[in-house]
Amino acid sequence: MQATLGGSHVDMDTREEGLPGKPRFSAEQPHVGRWLSPFFLTCAVYFLLWSPENQPSWVGALIKCLPILYLVVFLWTVCPGRGYSLLLQGALLCSAVGDSCLVWPEAFLHGMAAFAVAHLLYLWAFGLTPLKPSLLLPVLLAFIPYYGLLLWHLPPDMVLPLTAYSLVLAVMLWRGLARGGSTSWGALLFTLSDAVLAWNIFVHPLPHAHLVVMTTYYAAQILIALSAFQSPRLKSN
Repeated sequence: MQATLGGSHVDMDTREEGLPGKPRFSAEQPHVGRWLSPFFLTCAVYFLLWSPENQPSWVGALIKCLPILYLVVFLWTVCPGRGYSLLLQGALLCSAVGDSCLVWPEAFLHGMAAFAVAHLLYLWAFGLTPLKPSLLLPVLLAFIPYYGLLLWHLPPDMVLPLTAYSLVLAVMLWRGLARGGSTSWGALLFTLSDAVLAWNIFVHPLPHAHLVVMTTYYAAQILIALSAFQSPRLKSN
């Protein structure tokens, strides 16, 4: 069975296994950029309107969430009814909830919980095949020193929640790297975005932190969303 997007034909037979693959392209379908133009437009609107002096508001939260909500509509329209795509849509919706919560500093824990659920849905989508346990080593080598430094600066009530979240994020990164393709880049950028955000909040303010966090975050989400159009290739080794 095949699906098409923006001039691409991809095999869908084994997508549910969460394995990496490569798309094949055809000139018969509209270019993918036509579908994704609203995503980039809503990102541009957010960056143009955002200011550090902005007060938390529902309007601001909606503008922040629009790129992510559009990716949900994008997947629902172009790749409906697929298990992998539905899991990505669920993760994106949870991410939008997290985005909204993080607009208000007092709702930080709620936002983190929403993003933890999003990562769990991504984990479910990525699956455990191929396992690639060797990828765990570089993930751990990056996470353990970073979290060890971060831990010294955390308020006591944040230690357990952030430890749990970091474990979920690390496993998501591992599975994203194992899946390959745009998923691996999306997982890496998501992790970078969270790392910069946590350091900026709990350790030391970083120059242009908000720009770095949101740019890598939006890039991560679109790269993971585009993985719905990868064609898995079963390998035996």
